[in-house]
Amino acid sequence: MNHYLKQIHPLAWTIIIGTMFGRLVTSMSIPFLSIYLTRVLEATPTQTGITVAVSSLAGVLVSFYGGYISDRIGRKIVMMVSVFSWAAVFFIFAAAEHLWVFFVANTLNGLCRAVFEPTSRALLSDITSPQNKLLVFNLRYAAINLGVVFGPIIGFQLGSSESTFPFVISGLVYIAYGLILYVQFRLQHANLPGRVETAAPRLREAFMTTGRDPVFLPVLIGTTFCVLGYGHFSSTLAQYLARSPIFENGSQMFSYMLSLNAVTVLVIQYPLVRAFRNAPPLVPLILGNLLVAASLLLFGLAQGILLMMVSVIVFTVGEVLLFTMMDMLIDRIAKPEWKGTYFGTIGFNNIGNVAAPVIGGLLLSQFGAANGPSVFIPIALTTALGVPFLYTAHKRLVLREKQSADPLHVGA
Repeated sequence: MNHYLKQIHPLAWTIIIGTMFGRLVTSMSIPFLSIYLTRVLEATPTQTGITVAVSSLAGVLVSFYGGYISDRIGRKIVMMVSVFSWAAVFFIFAAAEHLWVFFVANTLNGLCRAVFEPTSRALLSDITSPQNKLLVFNLRYAAINLGVVFGPIIGFQLGSSESTFPFVISGLVYIAYGLILYVQFRLQHANLPGRVETAAPRLREAFMTTGRDPVFLPVLIGTTFCVLGYGHFSSTLAQYLARSPIFENGSQMFSYMLSLNAVTVLVIQYPLVRAFRNAPPLVPLILGNLLVAASLLLFGLAQGILLMMVSVIVFTVGEVLLFTMMDMLIDRIAKPEWKGTYFGTIGFNNIGNVAAPVIGGLLLSQFGAANGPSVFIPIALTTALGVPFLYTAHKRLVLREKQSADPLHVGA
């Protein structure tokens, strides 16, 4: 293992370690935003949901072009501009006193994330040898979750649910991250790839190509419902715990739940991937969808911290099955000449992340945080709507691969 670690590019280590500290500070602040807006600014659940959702909406609209922009003008320029812009956004959060300022800041937050993160992953791919790519991307995923283990607990201790001060820390850390990246770019300039001249991706062409795929289309629709369920964890659940009369200190409980989620990912990721590596690719997604839906139902039924923590573990198992297997599935079903388009188009399932805070906010406004089942039963049922679509895709994929393997269908 030490031999492979030594082969990792210095700039790759900078991105991995920077990702860990970046997620540490953002998980100190961003997950508590919905609690801060409802508790301090006295925003309604619907207003809070819209303000939280706008970040994901901005990301959906921009992320399809993120990689293309960095191909045309270079990874360095895109990463440097976006990382320092991101730092400025955190200072806007820190200074905000009105709901509309938080709305603008969170829009910019989504834009910066949608540009910086895909570009950093593209750079990791550029500077890493093929035999080390799996290791590097697993290290990055582990770094994300390692940061989230401690970030929410630190954020709670700093009063993130009642203060914007943690956003100042986030801004300072991202300035430091940007400065270190700048130095590394200068030191490693000769070993970095240049610009790539490519045609701009066209949304209409992407939708026409993927929309005609009888397997991909139900996968896209089904995973949108999966992402919808996942999005309720950091939005609806946070507001529910902060407002619910059942839990005395919901904000503190939520910080522990976020940390438990990250720890569980670190513990179960490898065993789960190993256990399902030979399974039909849609089976883990179907199981993951069911587990996320079940956990959301349990959140609404829980009357104490023990069932809440059990629900987090169930949720996390579903999350890992969904998101560690999705890339493998897309790689398997995509036509070789259209893989970039498929991977770009599947990102539109993040519309689920846009809808989750809005739907959750409306349900909380309608039924109140004192009525958990009325809020979470519709959420669980809506999430489970992904299962029929994923099962349809499973049957079609099995049929397609059976026909491909059958010599009688080769010329069909």
